[in-house]
Amino acid sequence: MELLYFFEKIRIPGLNEFMLAITTLGEETAFLVIALILFWCVDKYVGYYTLSVGFIGTIANQFLKLWYRIPRPWVLDENFTILEQAREGAGGYSFPSGHTQSAVGTLGSIAATTKNKKICITAIVLAALVAISRMYIGVHTPLDVGVSVVLAVALIFALRPLVFKNRKIGMPILLGAMILMAIGYLCFVELYKFPAEVLATENYAHGLENAYTLLGALVGLVIVYIVDEKWLNFSVKAVWWAQIIKVIIGLGLVLAVKVGMKGMLNGIFGELVGRSVRYGLIVIVAGILWPLSFRWFAKLGKKE
Repeated sequence: MELLYFFEKIRIPGLNEFMLAITTLGEETAFLVIALILFWCVDKYVGYYTLSVGFIGTIANQFLKLWYRIPRPWVLDENFTILEQAREGAGGYSFPSGHTQSAVGTLGSIAATTKNKKICITAIVLAALVAISRMYIGVHTPLDVGVSVVLAVALIFALRPLVFKNRKIGMPILLGAMILMAIGYLCFVELYKFPAEVLATENYAHGLENAYTLLGALVGLVIVYIVDEKWLNFSVKAVWWAQIIKVIIGLGLVLAVKVGMKGMLNGIFGELVGRSVRYGLIVIVAGILWPLSFRWFAKLGKKE
């Protein structure tokens, strides 16, 4: 709390806005956009790597949140104040920090795979700033942030050999392990005897939603990997301006599935299973259907 009080004292409007902007790099949207850009335009195995670090980190993070159920800093200490603009996005339990986990995992994956020193340093600096921003705006303690950093860095180093050294064996092992982890987390949320006051909170509801989301997305990722390895084998190469068009249209397509299919799938399967199916479809569209167009994008800008 002493460190949080220090950040509270040095808050000024300009720095506040900067930290609020930086902290968005730890949100789900930033993770998905960065991972898809890597998957579509840089190297699909770097994409798999980044997604794997993110998914496993999220499962571990969500489990720890529901297991320890530690309140936010301003609940622990009534005299401490958060930055009010951050309050809306700071629901749920405090430990560990999901934003830090996501940012360090995503940006750290880039740093661990790029050969460009400037990109590597930039990614590391941004990840560190996200971690600091979570404490500066007052939504996490150093313990929340520190555990997330350690967990994300451990995953970055642990998963790299599975994806890049012997992927024919490593990738199936990794994907199978992620599916088992997602099933285990879903069973934990659904079957563990939480106190009644916990079951009535938004924290539990959010954890339950995430359990179904993660399982659906990971089943989709397994399907994508199998289809690409056996039949699709898409290439990410294209001229720079074609890559930009590819990303813009692709993200629009993913967003259309995410938003447009919600009502129909929830009506058919119910809210939780519908959510799982929807995120599975999002991954399949992003990893199979949209890459079917990549051969056409690769031809753009080439002289006949």
